[in-house]
Amino acid sequence: MPTTWVTPPPSTLRIFGALMRRDLHVTKRELPYFLVRTTLQPLLFIVVFGYLLPRMGFVGHGYGAALLPGIIAVSLTLSSVQSVALPMVQDFGFTREIEDRLLAPVPTRMIAFEKIVMGVLQGLIAAAVVLPMARLIMGPVDALAGAHIGSVLVITVLGAAAFSNLGLLMGTGINPQQIGLMFSVVVAPMIFFGCAYYPWQGLEAVPVMKYAVLVNPLVYVAEGMRGALTPALPHMSLVAVCGALIALTGLFWALGIRSFERRALS
Repeated sequence: MPTTWVTPPPSTLRIFGALMRRDLHVTKRELPYFLVRTTLQPLLFIVVFGYLLPRMGFVGHGYGAALLPGIIAVSLTLSSVQSVALPMVQDFGFTREIEDRLLAPVPTRMIAFEKIVMGVLQGLIAAAVVLPMARLIMGPVDALAGAHIGSVLVITVLGAAAFSNLGLLMGTGINPQQIGLMFSVVVAPMIFFGCAYYPWQGLEAVPVMKYAVLVNPLVYVAEGMRGALTPALPHMSLVAVCGALIALTGLFWALGIRSFERRALS
């Protein structure tokens, strides 16, 4: 009696790797557009507030030390949110391109988790590009220290994870017709009130605002970057920053995956 060989189904890890390779290929092909989309605004702020205004005497030269960590946080924020939210809006749009991925023999949550991982990677790329370019444009930055590279990496990964999960929530909870409204109503205020262009300690002049901005996740990324890159300057405790980012990542994941599964099953 002939023996019948049955090919075992591919493992979840192998399918996850295939999804990652596909998205990495797309990212590599569109890398110039991705960098322009996520780094143009931060670099413009660096040119104006970190180079022109100090040389014109309108701001002190020490402002660059407060500005640089916040600019990196903004770049990280934009890249992580957009790299997850924009594809999600497109995939759940009229064409329902998400259904191709949902046919993969893996749990539905694994599809969303792969998008989160890609968001973290793109956030790391954006931060790695902006930091040396900002240093080149601004010149020497007072109090900038490179001895805490481990802390910089931890804050970058935690910040990218938090905002990638926020991108999952926003991308699955907003209709394609409202994507412009998302950036106008949510992202823009988050950036301006996220202590990116000024330190959180400086808000002691406005005590109500100092504590109101703590609901903004960008505050913790910007302050974490200040604590890692300019530890000699006033900054929020890195322990508090890491704890807040971990808690926000868990919250955004719980809300985002519920929204994702609801949209996927609808």
